[in-house]
Amino acid sequence: MAKSKAISNAKKQSYISVPSQIINSLSSSSLQSLLVSPKRSSSSSFFFVNKYSCRSPRVWLFALFLFGLVGMLRLGWNVNTLIPFSPYPNPCLQTQQNHDSSVVTANLGQPPLDSNEELGEFWKQPDGMGYRPCLDFSREYRRTSEAIVKDRSKYLLVVVSGGISQQRNQIVDAVVIARILGAALVVPILQVNVIWGDESEFSDIFDLAHFKSVLADDVRILSSLPSTHVMTRPVEERRTPLHVSPNWIRSRYLKRINREGVLLLRGLDSRLSKDLPPDLQKLRCKVAFQALKFAPPILELGNKLAQRMQSKGPYLALHLRMEKDVWVRTGCSPGLSKEYDDLIQHERRRRPELLTSKSNMTYHERKLAGLCPLNAFEVTRLLKALGAPRSARIYWAGGQPLGGEEALSPLTKEFPHFYNKDDLALPGELEPFAKKASVMAAIDFIVSEKSDVFMPSHGGNMGHAIQGQRAFSGHKKYITPNKRHMLPYFLNSSMPEAEFNSIIKELHHESLGQPELRSSKAGRDVTKYPVPECMCNNVRSHSI
Repeated sequence: MAKSKAISNAKKQSYISVPSQIINSLSSSSLQSLLVSPKRSSSSSFFFVNKYSCRSPRVWLFALFLFGLVGMLRLGWNVNTLIPFSPYPNPCLQTQQNHDSSVVTANLGQPPLDSNEELGEFWKQPDGMGYRPCLDFSREYRRTSEAIVKDRSKYLLVVVSGGISQQRNQIVDAVVIARILGAALVVPILQVNVIWGDESEFSDIFDLAHFKSVLADDVRILSSLPSTHVMTRPVEERRTPLHVSPNWIRSRYLKRINREGVLLLRGLDSRLSKDLPPDLQKLRCKVAFQALKFAPPILELGNKLAQRMQSKGPYLALHLRMEKDVWVRTGCSPGLSKEYDDLIQHERRRRPELLTSKSNMTYHERKLAGLCPLNAFEVTRLLKALGAPRSARIYWAGGQPLGGEEALSPLTKEFPHFYNKDDLALPGELEPFAKKASVMAAIDFIVSEKSDVFMPSHGGNMGHAIQGQRAFSGHKKYITPNKRHMLPYFLNSSMPEAEFNSIIKELHHESLGQPELRSSKAGRDVTKYPVPECMCNNVRSHSI
C-alpha cells in the first residue's frame, strides 16, 4: 500500500501502478484504502539523536545504516500488500499462481472475517462419526479379477448422454456392467449434448490415464477397439429396463457378447439397480470417487478458483437451479412476475413432453409437495434462518437464471459477497472452455465440492454427486433443504422472525450432511450414500 514519508518537513507522495481492470472492480472504500495513507504516530521513534551527536560522521553513518535497515525490513513486511497490484512479472514471486490468486483476492474487496464469524455455528461441520473410506473387496472378487482383466474376447461399448453429472452416473454403471460381463470396457463415448451442443470427448473432461490406472485391477479399460474387432458389427441394445439386477444383465447379454465379441449399450441412465452385491457397490464408489478425476487443465483452473474463494476464510457454495428449462421441466413458476410466469406456461403448453412427471398436479400442489426449486428469495430466507452471516462469501454454480440479475437480487442484497466463476477468473482463463458446457459444469463441481458448506436449491444429479463426494471426503457440511415441511412456514407472514428461525433450524438439524445409512431406505444410490458399503468407522475391514 502506498505510504507517505516526512523528509525534511516536506511531504512527498509515492505512487503504485494499478491495472485498470482492478480499479474498475474495486469498491469506493477499497479504492480509498489504496490512495489514502494511514496516519503516522508521532511517538513511534526508534531512537533519539541529540544536536551534539549529529556533528560526528560516525553517528551519521550509523544513523543512515539504521534507517536503511529499518526501510528494508518495512518493505519486506509489506511486500504481500504490494504484490497484488503490480502489473509486471516479478521473478521473486513464489509462483505465478499465487500472484494470480492475490490479484483476484484484491478484486473481491472484502475484509477478512473476524474470528467470531469464522467459528460461528453456520460454519460448524457435522459429526462424521469416524467414518472413513473402506473399499476392501472380498477374496472371491480379487480371485476372479485376474482372469477378467486378462480376457481378450469380449468388449463393451457404451454411449452416455446428458449433462456431466448424468454422464458420470452412466460411466459408473458402464464399468460395473463390464465387470458383471467380464468384458473389457472401451472408453465411453459422450453423446453430443443437444441442448448446449458440447462436443467434448471423455479425455477432454476426465483424466483418462488416471481412470485406467485406478481400475487396472477391476476392469480392463481400452482407448479403442483392437484391430481384430474393428470390423465387427456390435450387438446393439437400446431397451434395457430400469433398475435391472446383475443376474438380468448376465442372462440378457452374456451369450450375445460371447458370440459376437462386441456389445453396444445406449441410454444407461438408471438401468442398473441401486441394490447390488457389496463388491459391486464398492466398485461403484471406486469409480465415482477415485477413478473419475477431471482432466488436469480443468482441475487446475477449478482448484485456482476454489483457492481464491478460500483466501479469506470459509465460503458457501450454492447450486442454483433457476434456469428457464428447469422451471419448464418441473412444472413450477419462478415467482418473479406475471410476465415470466406466462412465459414458462407458454413454453410448457408448447412442449408438454418436457414436463418430467406428475403432470396432473397443479403448480401450487407441486410447491407444497416440495417438488419445486427454491427461488432466490426462499434461498435467502433459509440461509438467514440457518445463521449464515451477512459477510458470508458465496459461490454460486449453475446456468444463467431466468430473469438474470433481477432473479438473483434478493440474494445479492442480503449477501453482497456473491461470486461465480466469471467473477473469480482472470481475463482469458475461461476462454478455452467458453463453448464447452460440460467443462464449465466441471469447474462449478470442483469449486462447490471444496466449499465449507454446500446447498442446492433443488435436487438433481450434480447435487447428488456432490453429496456423495462430500460424504466420502469426511462428511463435509451439506444442507438439504426440507422444502415440503418448511414451505408452510414461509407462507405464514405473521410469524415472528425469531420463531421462524427456530423452527427452520429444528427442521434441518438432521439434514446437514451427517452420515446416513444407504440401507435405511430402499433404492438409495451408494454414490450418494456411501455408508455402510464404502465407508466404515472401525479398524476392522469388511472383507469376507
